[in-house]
Amino acid sequence: MLSPGVQLGNRYRLDERIASGGMGDVWRGTDQVLGRTVAVKSLLPALLDEPGFAERFRGEARTMATINHPGVVDVYDFGNDQQIAFLVMEYVEGDPLSATLSRVGRLTPARTMALVAQAADALHAAHEKGIVHRDVKPGNLLVRPNGTLVLTDFGIARSDLVGQLTAAGSVLGTASYISPEQAMGQVATPASDVYALGVVAYQCLAGRRPFEGDNPLEIAMKHVQEAPRPLPADIPPQVRSLVERALAKDAAARWPSAAALAGVARQLKAALSQQARANTQSRPISGVPASPAAPPGRAQVPPPQQSRSMTSPHRPPAATSPAASRPVSAAPAQPPRPTAVAPAVAQPRPPMAAASYPRGAASVPQPPVPPSGYVGQAGPTPPPPAPGRSRPGTVLVAVLLAVLVLLCSGVISYKLRKGTQSAPVTPQTVTSGALRFDGRDDLTQRSYRQFERLRLTSGETTTSEGRQTR
Repeated sequence: MLSPGVQLGNRYRLDERIASGGMGDVWRGTDQVLGRTVAVKSLLPALLDEPGFAERFRGEARTMATINHPGVVDVYDFGNDQQIAFLVMEYVEGDPLSATLSRVGRLTPARTMALVAQAADALHAAHEKGIVHRDVKPGNLLVRPNGTLVLTDFGIARSDLVGQLTAAGSVLGTASYISPEQAMGQVATPASDVYALGVVAYQCLAGRRPFEGDNPLEIAMKHVQEAPRPLPADIPPQVRSLVERALAKDAAARWPSAAALAGVARQLKAALSQQARANTQSRPISGVPASPAAPPGRAQVPPPQQSRSMTSPHRPPAATSPAASRPVSAAPAQPPRPTAVAPAVAQPRPPMAAASYPRGAASVPQPPVPPSGYVGQAGPTPPPPAPGRSRPGTVLVAVLLAVLVLLCSGVISYKLRKGTQSAPVTPQTVTSGALRFDGRDDLTQRSYRQFERLRLTSGETTTSEGRQTR
């Protein structure tokens, strides 16, 4: 019994079991020689008892290793150790399509056609090498995170012993995708893989398999005798036709090759994607006015009364201007200025003109912003400035004040000139004694100097004292 840590071929260490199937288990392992992560497919021991199985499978593994296609898993090695045959393959980071369908139920037609085109390309690359997969099902289709698909487990279902397996879920899962010729015991051909891929496409679109039953034999007989249930009504007719042709009972009535199926699926995917983009661009746009500040559905509206500017108090009101009484024409709206807008308050609207346009015909341009900073729409009319002195009165007062100042200046100047002429300036006279021998210039040894000065107006003599500086 295999378990984590077991080495196969003295080279590949098993790390974690990631899947199980009717042919064996799939492990995530490590190539200890090259130091890379690989996928190891361990086959059931009973398969080795079939005569010629090991040699046939080894040759087919060598043929698979020659396939160079991004949609086909790379095969690295094949071996037999501890009575266990194993196949070493590329480790693909991704989820099987079966897990995605279990999680979401259905895929869109465009996504389904994209996956079908990739899987059909991979099958065509194998068919050109003479290899028939024989077990195409969602569990063998790995989808990477970027959306690309990789087909795995080529040639494993070739053994005749597969039809005799009774493990739960093994034959049931294979019988759900088996072609009618395989169910009747005939040799599988490339058309058998086309049928199985058609069953996968049906399941992606409908969220269920075309045939269900209680046992594998019942399901296999339904593939041979019954027609599949119709696809949901929301599937486009072209996609429905592609799947129905792939599920034809007669192999000759199916698509002639996997490459032909891939080409048609790719065209449908492109058409569906283009149609989806066109539908997105052609969605109706809600009728929003061109100007977000303009009231909807009015073609003619009298302009609101503008408030007077604080800097021009004698500006006439806007209502008295002849241009202001004209109706607003349906001209393209100008973008609103980035000015603080007063909160919208419902105001009584003036009566509309007799010749009005139908609702929503044109947008109303934004009324001009008054110089005071208020916006005259959807808000209350700003209060007029307080009444003040008119401009002519202010100018008159200023002129009178200037004349008064000039008169006063003239009178003062006249008085000063008259006083100067009546009292001539007399030079200053200083009375001082002779200098003493000790340096003093006063005989009485006063601590202050004393001198006489003649007044300018009356001619009187005044006496002034100053502190001695020597």
